[in-house]
Amino acid sequence: MYYFYCLIQNICVTLHKNQAFMNIQLTYHRRQTTTTHVGDLSIGSESPVRIQTMANTSTNDIEGSVAQAERCMAAGTELLRFTTQGMREVESLAQIHKIIQDSEFKIQSCPLVADVHFQSDVADAAAKVVEKVRINPGNYIDPARKFKQIDYTDEEYQTELERLRNRFIQLLNICKEHKTALRIGVNHGSLSDRIMSRYGDTPEGMVESCMEFLRVAVAEGFKDIVLSIKASNTRVMVTTVRLLVWQMQEEGMAFPLHLGVTEAGEGEDGRVKSAVGIGALLADGIGDTIRVSLSEAPEKELPVAKALVDYFAEEQSVRYAATTQVKIEDKTIYFSNADTDWQLFQLHAAAECGRLLWDHNCTELVLNNDLFAAEDLERLSKDILQAARVRMYKTEYISCPGCGRTLFDLEQTISQVKSATSHLQGLKIGIMGCIVNGPGEMADADYGYVGAGRGKVSLYRGKECVLKNIPQEEAVEQLLALIEADKH
Repeated sequence: MYYFYCLIQNICVTLHKNQAFMNIQLTYHRRQTTTTHVGDLSIGSESPVRIQTMANTSTNDIEGSVAQAERCMAAGTELLRFTTQGMREVESLAQIHKIIQDSEFKIQSCPLVADVHFQSDVADAAAKVVEKVRINPGNYIDPARKFKQIDYTDEEYQTELERLRNRFIQLLNICKEHKTALRIGVNHGSLSDRIMSRYGDTPEGMVESCMEFLRVAVAEGFKDIVLSIKASNTRVMVTTVRLLVWQMQEEGMAFPLHLGVTEAGEGEDGRVKSAVGIGALLADGIGDTIRVSLSEAPEKELPVAKALVDYFAEEQSVRYAATTQVKIEDKTIYFSNADTDWQLFQLHAAAECGRLLWDHNCTELVLNNDLFAAEDLERLSKDILQAARVRMYKTEYISCPGCGRTLFDLEQTISQVKSATSHLQGLKIGIMGCIVNGPGEMADADYGYVGAGRGKVSLYRGKECVLKNIPQEEAVEQLLALIEADKH
């Protein structure tokens, strides 16, 4: 595997019972990419790493969406994504776009992105009204993944690829005509039946799902593309993105990448988990735009994203080399940093140490900073170990950030579920606003709480829906009953 993060490792001592001791000096080198144009914004290695977020208003609430867009732009977002489920949302998004472009706020405006699932004709329409469209290969031409056909012959597989090619070319031609960029965004747990039949739900399958579409775009001469591969499991996310970079390199491609840990949650847990996954790849020099996906107001994501980008900015590498010390001894990482702000220390420690835990096969982490309490440093070290999936210490919540598809108060629901289940050490519980962000993006969860309609919730055991459309006011109690019943 080719890594883009340059590690200068000074082996100092190797005489203590074969326990290697390493002082790690870190130097940052950005992966070279092509440039993608999204309206007037450029994305790629010749530009700064861009930060973005996604609105959580209903796209059909035009006034509320414009107000939130202005708050996000004021907070520094460089792209803003809106859920676009159907043609009504396309029409609303066109109005939102016009209002923003015509308003006095234009000086701080940014390109808008339509987030499309399940309906390829909606992607066609959206490409005519905004600067960028995101599609998910897993449901672009396979909206109803039922996994009925387990085996595909080579001929059947090629027939499906040709069907994909013919339909995707229609969208590419519209994008060429309207100078619209595309994001090909693969999510863990939402792969097509065809991919699942050959690869299963694996990093290799996620990469191939992306490459199928990318090869068509390259053959058609379409270049304004950003790629993303996301997972709530940071280890899966980092492994898969690294594999995608390698595969592109093998095929002579160098498209820019968007990074994010999907469904990271909220509060400190969400920030630490995002920093572990995104930081590992930024440390590799991989990543041209990022989103820190939190179950909070979207404008709260942006300072976290900016802090991560600033940490790995080339002009800051010398300063941080002087203030950060990292050493590894006997599978234990010792991390010291001179940060005076606790929130920044959290992000910087998580961003550096997740990658080191994996790449050096470490199992323990010791954090040092004289300004902070020992118990806080120990708690943070455990949180980083859990976020990196090295060791589970507490209940993990995989919760979506919410969007226009969410049909209940997500933040209130997360609080209720946490209050009722936080004592269940070692479990992973997904809390999803809708079916789009449901079984797929919580693929790694033991149990799931998924919005099924207004006032209705479905409960999952793993990827299996076991209780459908139960009243929301009963859902937490029934979730607890389900977990308790499974103990016996």
